[in-house]
Parts: sequence; structure tokens; C-alpha cells
Amino acid sequence: MNGQWTRRVLKRSLLVAGFSWLLLSSTVTQAESPVVRVMSYNLWHGGDAGKQPLEQTARVIREARADLVGLQETRGYAASGQPRPDRAKEIAQILGWNYFDQGGGTAILSRYPIGKASPGKWGVEIEHPSGTKLYLFNAHLMYIPYQPYQLLNIPYGDYPFIKTEQEAIDFAKKARGEQVERLIADSKAAVPPDATVFVTGDFNEPSHWDWTAAAQKAGRCPIAVQWPSTSMMAETGFIDTYREAHPDPVTAPGITWTPITKITDPKDRHDRIDFVLMRQGGGKVLSSHVVGESKEAADVVIVPYPSDHRSVVSAVELTGK
Repeated sequence: MNGQWTRRVLKRSLLVAGFSWLLLSSTVTQAESPVVRVMSYNLWHGGDAGKQPLEQTARVIREARADLVGLQETRGYAASGQPRPDRAKEIAQILGWNYFDQGGGTAILSRYPIGKASPGKWGVEIEHPSGTKLYLFNAHLMYIPYQPYQLLNIPYGDYPFIKTEQEAIDFAKKARGEQVERLIADSKAAVPPDATVFVTGDFNEPSHWDWTAAAQKAGRCPIAVQWPSTSMMAETGFIDTYREAHPDPVTAPGITWTPITKITDPKDRHDRIDFVLMRQGGGKVLSSHVVGESKEAADVVIVPYPSDHRSVVSAVELTGK
């Protein structure tokens, strides 16, 4: 009996040791290649404009399997004379996540703890479970004047119609240039040179990675334009995670604006204006998906979809410090 008991103890010890080795191996693998999923999501007046329960807006984030989310248009509708409710805070409570109010109807949600904010509150420090320190900045740039409408003679505010690339660039710089400069300056003031940095946002401006000569030739855009907002971010060292995963704007337009009108509507222009950018060297882009209302328009489908912007979520294998 003593010999049998010894054999049982030895067998059990070997099983425990084997399980511990597998667990350690899994932990090491995860530590070597941590992955984070970053999302940009315009809620459309806090999700209230879509006339869906707030749970449906939270569902979009769940279905995207996001870890970090930059939110725009976080303020919902309010009764006359009452302050507009902060839907971002409510969504964070539904998800059980951490939350940072940037002000101005923008906010950051995180599955992970949120650290200190940048001086201008454009971004925050985030501690990934792997120990990698991340930074997420989030922006909602000025929506008027909107140059694609100006170029296509679609009335939107009291702004003149335009014809040339230079006119589009000039109007875009006047509308958003100063905001982008402040965003870049704030990130430089808060982030170490070797850290992983993401920028999410509704830029209200297309991308220079999309409005190319090849895209114009294919009929994807009326003219080629070196759009200044994304160009400034690129000059600062940022890459577009969606374009890293889908390099060809002709075959993969990634349209985020808008699910509420038909793509053939002559009074609208459908485009990609919502981005997840990452500073070059911050990680390896594994995938990037559009989240929206139908399989024809999106990679991740939520029905009914509660916003007038499709969102975008990118998975990145972290390699930064």
C-alpha cells in the first residue's frame, strides 16, 4: 500500500508539474506578443439620435471585441433646460470599463486601468496587462466646411463650392489644421519617444492614403487630394492601421461615412473619415475591420446599427516599450 501511495503521489506531482509548465509557457507566449484591439466610434449624439437603447451602442463595442475605444459625440439629448447626459460614462458602466472624459463631447474607454492624462486632455496613459505602457489620443475634428461636399456641389452650410486640390487643402487646413497641430503638440508633451501611441478619431476629412491618383482613375474619388490632417499625422510618424491591413483603397475603401444614406445618393458622398492611427514602430497590425449595419458594408455586422458613422477596430501585436 505504501508503494502504491508513493506512485500515486508521484503521478499527481508530474501532472501538476506538467500543467504548471503549460501555464507558464502560455504566459510567456502572451508576454512576448501582447495584442490590443483599438476602436474609433462616433456615437451620433450619444447614441440617442439612432433611437436605439444605449445597450445597443454598448453591444457594438462588445461585438468589435475592443479593448480601448476613442468615442466622439458622447453627449446625448436632454430635456429643455437640462444638461446633456454623458452617454460615454453610462456605456462605461454598462461594460464595467474605465472611463476618461476629455471634454467637448469626446471620451476614452478602456478595459485596462487609465493613468494620467496629457496636458491638453487629448490622450491618456494606459497600462496593458503585459506591462507595456500605451497611450491613446482621441479627436473629433471640425465638421464644417466639409470639402467632399464642396467639391461635389452638395450644399452643406454657407460655404462655396470648389474645384481644385489646392482649394480643398486650403479649406481643410483652415477648418482643422490648428486642431491637428494642438493634438500633435499635446502628444509630444506627454509621450516618451519609444512608447506605443494610438490616435483615434472622427476627422471629418478623408485620407490622403485614399484619395490617390489610382483611386481617382478607378472612380473612387473625384480628384486626387493630399488631405492635410492625415498628411500631418503621417509626417509626425503615424501610420493608418486600416491601410496597413488593406493597402489598396480601390479594392478596400473601408467606408465609415455613412450607413444612413444609400451609396448612390447624389446628395451625399460616402467616404472613410474615421481612423485608428498608430505611431510607426508601435506594433504589428494584425487586422482592421469596419463595424456597421450590413455584410455588404462592414466586416462586423450589428443590426440595428445605432450610429450614423460606421466604426473601425484594429488589432495590433505590441512591440513598443
